[in-house]
This record gives sequence, structure tokens and C-alpha cells, in this order.
Amino acid sequence: MTAGAIELSGLTKRYGDVLAVDAIDVQIQPGEFFTLLGPSGCGKTTTLRLIAGFERPDAGRIVLGGTDVSSTPPHKRRVNTVFQSYALFGNRSVADNIAFGLRYQRCTKAEARRRVAEACALVRLEGLEDRRPGQLSGGQQQRVALARALVLEPPILLLDEPLGALDARLRLDLQVELKRIQEQLEVTFVYVTHDQDEALTMSDRVAVMRNGVVEQRGEPRELYEEPATAFVANFLGASNLFAVDVTADGLRTGNFSLRTEQPRSMANGNAVAMIRPENVRLQPQGTTGENRVPGMIEEVVYLGFHQEVRVRLATGALLKADVPNDDEHVEHEQGDAVSVHLPARHVRLLEAE
Repeated sequence: MTAGAIELSGLTKRYGDVLAVDAIDVQIQPGEFFTLLGPSGCGKTTTLRLIAGFERPDAGRIVLGGTDVSSTPPHKRRVNTVFQSYALFGNRSVADNIAFGLRYQRCTKAEARRRVAEACALVRLEGLEDRRPGQLSGGQQQRVALARALVLEPPILLLDEPLGALDARLRLDLQVELKRIQEQLEVTFVYVTHDQDEALTMSDRVAVMRNGVVEQRGEPRELYEEPATAFVANFLGASNLFAVDVTADGLRTGNFSLRTEQPRSMANGNAVAMIRPENVRLQPQGTTGENRVPGMIEEVVYLGFHQEVRVRLATGALLKADVPNDDEHVEHEQGDAVSVHLPARHVRLLEAE
């Protein structure tokens, strides 16, 4: 097993009566960008702290690069951590901040200067080496914190919501930068976030956590297009969820029949159907055919390059349709009657919670 591999087996952590991490099993491959995604309190940050050694597990094993480090103190683990708070030394230059950890490694001054220069180039801070953190923007300060971790050449880098304090435009830019750096260095990144866009943009694989357990894991496209539960469907992207009855003949919602191309794996009874807003098609009133349900427009929300059209089905369910603002789109207004097409290939069946 190479240095960047991570294996968590039955990992468990309690805080009094609270079960923060509930016997999770996770394998992360060397050089993988792996994201722990979930709401506050789901256990993702606790899992990261357990890997770093800042917390001790109550049960289970943490194996890094083939070595069980469950009882190893943080400074003896070959990992580094980047936090949301930059934790920079305000009275030191950028170069001195980046070089700080090198004093504990056996390297010459010349080697230290070379590694600091390489780290600055990697995060695109050339020319700013002599500035103090207070003279930098938030995004530049986060780059310094990242360079300070990378200069130590760890096989594993842990990142705890590192972009959370930045504005939306800057976060998007740094998402692309982080992925570029990770691919260039082939370092294993374990990234913690509650931001679905970050998870979709950067990750090779994502583990969606809820109440201390991993609800589902997989590649971003797989999780988005084939969520296993309503929670995953709602947390990873916008989704329309509505009640259906599963029968021997297919699906029914109210008095209307539906079909899904998803392989049948659910017993007859109550279930939840899911379709993404971008896959809902609005057609003229009276349009007939498979998976079409009458509806009425309740609201149209202008969002720049697209519109969110909220339509009430004849069954009572409220669905959202994502309509692009291009030359071919049809203007919809409140009160318009429409036929709502739910293409069978996009209808996903989930178990009712």
C-alpha cells in the first residue's frame, strides 16, 4: 500500500451520548481527491480530525499508507491539515510563513529557499514573498496556508472547509486551482465541505454523510444522477421529490401513470420519485403521451441564464423546472396551464423515508 492510501475500518467516535461517527468504513486511493460532504453535525469534520490525530477513536482503525496510526500522535502522522481559518503569523513574511514547518525537517537553507519558491509558484504567489499576511487578500492568505502545508511534501493533505470564508466568485476560482494543484502533485486530498458545488467541481469521489454514517459514496456524476436516498438527492443538487405508488403495472401519482427506466428493485407500496429540475419539460396544455401530467404555473423566478418555473401538478405536488434563457425558450407566466413531461429515463425511484 503506497503512502497516500487511507483506510478507515469501523471508525467510531462518541462525545458523551452523541455518536458523532458511527462505525464508518472508507477506503481512499493514493492520489485521489476525496470529499466528505454533508450538513453541519453529520460527522465529516470529526472524521477528518480522527485522520489527523486531533481526536482519538473510541473504536475502529485508521490505516495510512499501510500503517495503523489509530494511536499515533498527530505530529508523527504523515499528513498536513489546512483549516478555514488561515492561522498565519501576522508578523512574518509570506516566505517565512511558508517555511515555518521546514525548521523541523533536516534541510539546508538553500533547500528550504528552493522548496518555498516552488510552493509559491505552485499556488501562484510569486512576487509576494516579502509581504505580510495583512497586506494580502483573503484568497491570497488561503494560498499561503495551502503552500505552508504543501511545502512539507505530505502524501496526504486534509482540508477542512478551506474556502468557507471567501466570497462566491473567489471560491469558484480557488476550486479550480485546488484541483489543478492536486492533480499536479498527485497528493491524496481529503476535503470536508457542506457545499455541493465544491464537491461536484473538484472531487474524484464523494462520501455523503448523515448522522455519523456514510449515506452513499461514489463519483460526483453517479451520486447526482443515481442518488440512493431522498437525502442524497436533496443534498447533492436541486431535486423534485413527489409521492408515488409502486404497483405491478408501474408507478402512479394521483390518477396518472408513470414509467421509469430504472431497474425494478422495490416492492409494491409507497415510494418517492425524484427528477432533477433541468430534466422537467414544460409543454403546451393538452399535450399527451407517456409521463405527462397537467399542471399550472405558480411562479416564474428569473435567475439570469435560466428561469426557475414552479408548477403545481394536478396531483397537488409542486415541481420546479429549470428553463434556459435562450432563443428557443417559451415565456411562461403565472396562471398558465401546461402539460408537464417527466421523461422516463430521468425519473428515479427512491424508498420513502
